[in-house]
Amino acid sequence: MDNPFQMITDTFHPQYRVNLSIQGLDGSIMLTLSNERGVVAKRLISAAQRNDPERLRRLIESVQFGIAIECGDSAIKILAAMTDSATLKPTPAPSNGPWARNQTALAARI
Repeated sequence: MDNPFQMITDTFHPQYRVNLSIQGLDGSIMLTLSNERGVVAKRLISAAQRNDPERLRRLIESVQFGIAIECGDSAIKILAAMTDSATLKPTPAPSNGPWARNQTALAARI
């Protein structure tokens, strides 16, 4: 199996800053993706997910799907692309759309 940390980093970098931090004694890690506007996605990854290539691939696709939906992309198109492709593709960084508005609103509240 490839290095799971490298697989995650290769998928999301350079579009996002990738931060992987140890979360607990059980081996879980926190994946945080951010860009110049702030945090784009956060996901807790269990040791079982990290150590199983298929589960890790599905987790990465889930994060990509969530980011794409936040960007306003069509869920049907994204699902079709995910099922048509066996390889992970880099995730494009959101430039506008609902995600950008949500981040602006969130920043205003903080």
